[in-house]
Amino acid sequence: MRIFVFLFLFLFAAQAARAQKPSRQDLEKRRSALLKEISETQEQLAATTKDRRASVSQLKALNSKLRARQNLISTINSELGNINSDIGQLKGEIEIMNKNLKTLKFRYAQSVRYAYKHRTSQSLVLFLFSSNSFNDAVRRMQYLKKYRDYRKTQADNIRKAQAKLSQKINSLNNKKQDKASLLKTEETQQSKIQQEQEETDKMVQELKGREGELMAQIQKNQRTANQIQAAIKAEIQREIALARKKAEEEARRKAAEEAKRKAAEELARKKAEDAARQQAANNGNVYKAGNQSVSLHTGKPTDNTSASGTSPKSKPEAPVSDNKPDNSSIEITTAPSYKLSLTPEVQALSNSFAANRGKLPWPVSNGFVSSPYGRHSHPVYKSVTIENNGIDIATYPRAPVRAVFSGTVIKVVNINGYVVMISHGEYFTVYSNLSSVSVSAGQNVTTKQTIGTAGVNSDGDNMINFQIWKVGSNNASSTVNPSDWIAQ
Repeated sequence: MRIFVFLFLFLFAAQAARAQKPSRQDLEKRRSALLKEISETQEQLAATTKDRRASVSQLKALNSKLRARQNLISTINSELGNINSDIGQLKGEIEIMNKNLKTLKFRYAQSVRYAYKHRTSQSLVLFLFSSNSFNDAVRRMQYLKKYRDYRKTQADNIRKAQAKLSQKINSLNNKKQDKASLLKTEETQQSKIQQEQEETDKMVQELKGREGELMAQIQKNQRTANQIQAAIKAEIQREIALARKKAEEEARRKAAEEAKRKAAEELARKKAEDAARQQAANNGNVYKAGNQSVSLHTGKPTDNTSASGTSPKSKPEAPVSDNKPDNSSIEITTAPSYKLSLTPEVQALSNSFAANRGKLPWPVSNGFVSSPYGRHSHPVYKSVTIENNGIDIATYPRAPVRAVFSGTVIKVVNINGYVVMISHGEYFTVYSNLSSVSVSAGQNVTTKQTIGTAGVNSDGDNMINFQIWKVGSNNASSTVNPSDWIAQ
């Protein structure tokens, strides 16, 4: 019993570990995507290197291609691991099926030998006529029929087992062929990596000979990036201020309406009380005549007049409200965060943007990431640190630039190329280094709508910079890695 429990737990753990690994379809899809990225990078690299000297953009393209090839080899190794696991499992299944088939054949041989020894019809007749009774003879006939059926079932089981065994052997052979093909592909990629690494090293040496020119370019690019970052932060703060102002105006409007409603309710209540008192006086048969109220029953003045007929001194009446709310007493509670200042429609848009993390379309239909997000060393001068608030995407000349999600354009500015900023609630997307734009501030855009065309960088290569910003609960804005948000 313990052995069965142990085997069950072992198989369950093995299955759970296998379930955590990417499936073969996922790995094949990833491999195809990487091969496509390498191909596009190679095409664009070939277009930029024609009749031109080495540039930092070309070096970035080479580095991007190297990273893609390394990821491709990693994916191939994962596929090989899955195939090796499948081969081991198939071998185990084939071994078990061979044992089962051997057992079936042995039992079938035993039944055949028994049938051969008792093959004469005389033996069958004697077996039947030696019955003690008619019922015993019937049981013996049924036994003979079941025995024939059993032999037939044995033969069918052997044929089925052989067919399944043949299928498993074919699957095993196919897996071995897939493994051989992947190993060959891996060997080819390793060779290409070595060649491209040598090409990269050669280009780095060439670029190092132009240190003054490159340093000036780095400083210029950094100044442009700082200007764009300052413009983005200022625009986000302006959006926060506008949203909070709208929220305050809405709160003031609601407070004024509430004060007006309460004043109207108070006036209606007073009118109702006066009407009730008048009704009560009429029900007591008391009628007013001038300054006196006379009862029909007694003919005497009521308590609200003196014996001399004069009315007692009345209290001064409170001033009647003019039914206008006093806005000076309305307290406005400032929204504690930008998120709480958003309208329900904008908040729904923001939630939808967040729900599409990892599924957003690329801002260009074709391209590759030439410079990743965050802080990293310069491709030529490792001591120089580059801070990228987004990702640089190399693409084709005048490639259409698209909005990655529905939103509202809040800023279009020219800082060494056009910059378009789109609001999606708590999130903002920024598209910079555009050569032209087709949208304006205040315009609503939809997903994949063209907002402009890609421009060229200081090396003359076609690229854009794409950023995603998020406003936190403390109204502080910060960037996030766009590679985590766009589809891979």
